[in-house]
Amino acid sequence: MGVRRVNPQPPRAGAENGAATAQALREQYESGATVAEVVAASGLSYGTVLNRLHEAGTVMRTSWQTRRLRDGQARRNLAAHLRLLYEQHGATLAELAAAGSVTRRSARRLLIEAGGTPRTTQQTLRIRSAAEATARKKLAASLRARYEAGASVPELAKERNYSVATVYRLLHEANTRMRPQHRHGPARTSGKRS
Repeated sequence: MGVRRVNPQPPRAGAENGAATAQALREQYESGATVAEVVAASGLSYGTVLNRLHEAGTVMRTSWQTRRLRDGQARRNLAAHLRLLYEQHGATLAELAAAGSVTRRSARRLLIEAGGTPRTTQQTLRIRSAAEATARKKLAASLRARYEAGASVPELAKERNYSVATVYRLLHEANTRMRPQHRHGPARTSGKRS
C-alpha cells in the first residue's frame, strides 16, 4: 500500500487579500455584520475571526444588540435618540456608545446617519463648561432665595451636602446681601464687672 498524499486546500479568497486583517474584520463587524457573516465573507474559521476581532479591540455585541442595530426603524430611533443626547445634552461619543450599547465608532456612525455633526473635543468642553456655568448660576440663585427667606448658611450647607465655604462662595456669586454675623454663646449683660 502506497502513501497517499493529501493536497493542501487552497487559501480562501478573503484570506489572500487585506480583507482578513484584524482591523478590516473589526470594521465589518462594527458596521453591523454578525460574526457568522464576517466568517463567510473572510473565509476564515469562526475561532480565527473571534481572535482577530479581540486582537483589534472590538467590543462584542449581544444578539439583541445586533438585531437592533440592523433593524431599520429601531436603528433610526436609536440614531435620533443619540443625536438628541449629543446635541441637546452635550454628551460625548463615549457616553453615546454607553447609552446605545454600541461602540464609539457605531455611535459616531449613527449620529451622522441622524444628521448630526461630530464635534471636536474643544467644542464639547465649551458646551459642557457653559452648561456647568448655567447650572451653577441656577444653584446660586436658589441658595440666595433660601438665604433671603431666612435660612442660615450652615442650614443650607447641610441641606445641599456642601461645605459652609462653598455655600458662602455660591451666595457671593449670586450677589447676596449677607446678614450681619450673629454672636454665639450667652448674651452679655451690661453692668459692673466683679
